[in-house]
Amino acid sequence: MATLAFFVGKGGVGKTTLSAAYAAQLAAAHPRERVLLLSTDPAHSTADVLQLHLGGARTPVRTSRGRLSVWQVAAEKQFQKFLAGNRKAILALVESGTIFSSAEIEPLLDTTLPGMAEMAALLAIHDLLASDDYGHIVVDTAPIGHTLRLFEMPEHFAKFLDFLDVAAGRDQVLAAHFGGRARPVSQPFITEWRQMVEAVRAALADAKTQVTLVTTSETFSLHESVRVAKQMRDSDSPIALTDVVLNKVVEPERDCDACRRRARATAPAKAFLRKHFRGLPVHVAPDPGHPILGAAQLAAFGAHVFQINGGDKRPLRLKTVNQRSAATGRLQFGKTRFTKTKWPKLSSALAFTLGKGGVGKTTVSAALAFHARATEPRVAVTVCSTDPAPSLEDVFEKPVDDRGVAVLGDAKFRAMELDAVGEFRQWAARMKRKLDEALHTQVQGVHVDMTLDREIFSALLDIVPPGVDELFAIFRILDLLDAKKGKVVVDMAPTGHALDLLRMPDRMLLWSRLLLKSLAPHRTLPLAREVAVEVATIGQRVRELAQILRDPKRARLWVVMLAEPLPDRETRRLLAALEELKVAPAAIFVNRVLFPEDVQGCRRGESARAWQLATLARMRTLGKAAELFVVRDFGREIQGKQALASFTRELWRMA
Repeated sequence: MATLAFFVGKGGVGKTTLSAAYAAQLAAAHPRERVLLLSTDPAHSTADVLQLHLGGARTPVRTSRGRLSVWQVAAEKQFQKFLAGNRKAILALVESGTIFSSAEIEPLLDTTLPGMAEMAALLAIHDLLASDDYGHIVVDTAPIGHTLRLFEMPEHFAKFLDFLDVAAGRDQVLAAHFGGRARPVSQPFITEWRQMVEAVRAALADAKTQVTLVTTSETFSLHESVRVAKQMRDSDSPIALTDVVLNKVVEPERDCDACRRRARATAPAKAFLRKHFRGLPVHVAPDPGHPILGAAQLAAFGAHVFQINGGDKRPLRLKTVNQRSAATGRLQFGKTRFTKTKWPKLSSALAFTLGKGGVGKTTVSAALAFHARATEPRVAVTVCSTDPAPSLEDVFEKPVDDRGVAVLGDAKFRAMELDAVGEFRQWAARMKRKLDEALHTQVQGVHVDMTLDREIFSALLDIVPPGVDELFAIFRILDLLDAKKGKVVVDMAPTGHALDLLRMPDRMLLWSRLLLKSLAPHRTLPLAREVAVEVATIGQRVRELAQILRDPKRARLWVVMLAEPLPDRETRRLLAALEELKVAPAAIFVNRVLFPEDVQGCRRGESARAWQLATLARMRTLGKAAELFVVRDFGREIQGKQALASFTRELWRMA
C-alpha cells in the first residue's frame, strides 16, 4: 500500500510549496516508484507553484528524474462521481423509510453532506490507496480548520451512514413493536461505504503515515502551531504529528535591518519548537527571497530541506526564475507609484475581512477596528474571529475567548474568538434535548413512529451543510449588533471557509425546511413546536444575513492579499467568486509591501521587492474591482496598542 504524507498548518506558512518540494524530491530519490501530489485545499495553489495549467484530472509533471504526477481534487465533481452509482438506491431508501420525498432529499445530496471538499478528499485518498497506482501520496492540505475536518471525516461520514441505517430499519422497528416480522432490507452500498470508511481510518492511523506541521518564526505562527497540535490531539482523528518544518528562515549574513531581524528570530523559534514538540524532527527551510516555482526548483528545495538520501547541507542556491516567465500572462513592470492616504473609516456596522491564509487578515481586522475607535470615540467596536486558527490574542497580547473581552484598556473596544463549530454543536445538542423531552413518554402504540422521527431529526443535525458552523458564529455577531448598536469587524477564516459561508443561505434554507418537515407530524406537542420555532427562526436569520451581505450600507467586505504570485492568483479567483455571488468588496489591502529604504541594497531584500513590483504591476487591473490600498511592511509583528497606532498612521494608495 502507498505511504501517505500530509502537510498541515496555519494558512500562509508555505504548505503548498513544501508539499510540492517534498513530492518532487521524493520522485527524484525513488525514480522507480510513482509519486502523486494531491491537493485537497478548496483554494488550490498547486498549479501555481508547479507553473502548470491543471484541470480536475491527474496530470504528469515533467521532471529531470522520477515519475511525479499531480491532482487538484475538484470537490463537486469527485463527490458527484461517488454518488452517481448509488444515487437512486439512496433516494429510494430515504423515501421509503422517512417522511421525505426523493425530490426533497435529492438537493441535500447535491449540496449539504458535511464538508464536500473534505468528503471529496477522503474519497480521492481511498481510491488512490485502493488502486495501488502510486508508491507515495503527498497531500497538500487546506488551512487547519478544513484539515481537521478531513481527518475527522471518517467519523462524520459514519454518521451519514447511520442516518441511512435509520431509514432502512424503519419497517423492522415498526414490525417488531407490533409483534410482526419484517424482512431485513439488504443495502450493499452501505456495507461497501462502511468498508471504505474503515480502510481510510486504518490508513490515517497507520504508523507509516507522515504528518508534517509547517510553521514560521513569527510569534503568531509559532503560537498557532501549538494550538494546531492541541486541536489534533483533542479531535476524533487517530492521526498524530511526525515532524515539523520551520519555514521562511532568513540566513544571518544579510544586509538590511528587516532580514537581520528575521534572522535573529530563528534561534528562539527553534528553541520554542524543541520545547513544545519534544522528540519530533525539526527541518529548517530557508527563504531565498523569491518564490520557488517549477519542478526543478522544488526538487532542489526539497532535497535541501528534508535531506533525502543525505541531502545537501550547503546554503541553498536556486537559479532565480524570471518574473515574466513565472507569471500567468504578460508582466508590465513600469513605475508603480503610491500616494499617501488615510486608513478608511468603517461606513457600515458590519465589516468582513477575507483572503488567503497568512496574508494578514487578523492584523488588518484589528487595525480597521482600532482606527474606528480612534475616529469615532463614542461608537463601541468589537473585532471577532471565526477562523478555526485565530490570532487575535496574539495581536492584543491577552487571552481572548468566545464571550468577548475588553482590549487595549478600552471598555468600548472588545475582541472575541468564536468557536464556530462549538456554536453549532451547542445549538444542535439543545434541540436534541428538547425533542427528547417532548417524545420521551410517547413510546407506546403508534407513538413508536415519534421515536423514529426523532432519530431522523437527530441524524439530520449530524449531516449539516458545509459552512453551517461559521453561520452560527455569524448569528452571534448579528446578536451583538442588535444589542450593542456598535460596529463589528469579522476576521474570517481563509478563502475556502469564507466562501462556504457566503454561499450558505440557499443550502441552509433547504436543510432547515427538511428539519421542519421532520417535526411536522408532532406539532401538537409543545416542546416539538418550540423546536420548530427555533428552526424556523434560523431560516429567517439566514434570509436576514443574505440581505445584509448584499447591502453595502449594512455590511462591507475588505479583501487582504500579499504582493506575491500565489496570493495574487488566489485573490483573483476570490474576486471572481465574489462577483458570481454579487458581493462587491469595499477595497483590497495589499499587505507587507517593501519600500526602497526597507531593503537598503540587500540582495535578498531587493529580490523580494522586485517580485512584489512585478506582482503589483499586474494588479492594476484589480483597481477596476475595488480600491487598492498598499500597506507597508512594518518590519515586525503588530502586537499591542503602540504597534497598532503606528501601523494605522501609514497607508498608501496605488496611483
